[in-house]
Amino acid sequence: MNFHIMTLFPDMVMNGLNTSILARAMDRGLISCEAVDIRSYTENRHGRVDDYTYGGGAGMLMQAQPVYDCWRSIQERLPQKARVVYLTPAGRVFTQETAEELSREEELILLCGHYEGIDERVLEEIVTDEISIGDYVLTGGELPAMILVDAVARLVPGVLNNGSSAETDSFQNGLLEYPQYSRPEEWRGRRVPEILLSGDHAKVDAWRLAQSLERTKQRRPDLYEKYQLAEREHSC
Repeated sequence: MNFHIMTLFPDMVMNGLNTSILARAMDRGLISCEAVDIRSYTENRHGRVDDYTYGGGAGMLMQAQPVYDCWRSIQERLPQKARVVYLTPAGRVFTQETAEELSREEELILLCGHYEGIDERVLEEIVTDEISIGDYVLTGGELPAMILVDAVARLVPGVLNNGSSAETDSFQNGLLEYPQYSRPEEWRGRRVPEILLSGDHAKVDAWRLAQSLERTKQRRPDLYEKYQLAEREHSC
């Protein structure tokens, strides 16, 4: 899978992605990531990519021309039309389900906004998806883009050494993940639950499901209600 990230800060993006699991996945050719500098495509002789907004208002707006030409330089290298995801607080909220959907793409172009955003005309021209990582505002789209890449890339076969890791993550089955423990069996007076030491895999699975249900009910009642509704519909 190939990620093409349109940004004003390519070093920031690549420094964040060139570490740990994602770096190893890139080394093995399982994924590729490139950060393409939008500023390289401006026609302004001073290198500007922003200007004042029509109608007034605070802050500056990224102009359509450099964004469009940056996108075109990427798209021309690709075998087919790629989905273009604009990272914006106005988009649909990013979920595990969205990550799974995007992980099925061969090519993905991510657009990072900055300042007060991007001229609407170029968004209408090239963007296929608008995605938000949450109901808050950041200084730019670079961190959201890195989050999206991380969440999507780990679903690509082979990226995680243990292929079953992603299957037991929070949200994978609509529930939060159960609590987990490692050695030693006792730490500061706190013992690992005896059921996990029993070797009875059926009982362990049942305990984990019960813990996931209880944790989801307490921390995310919205997810718990959705899970219960799906279970009732499935049993009908």
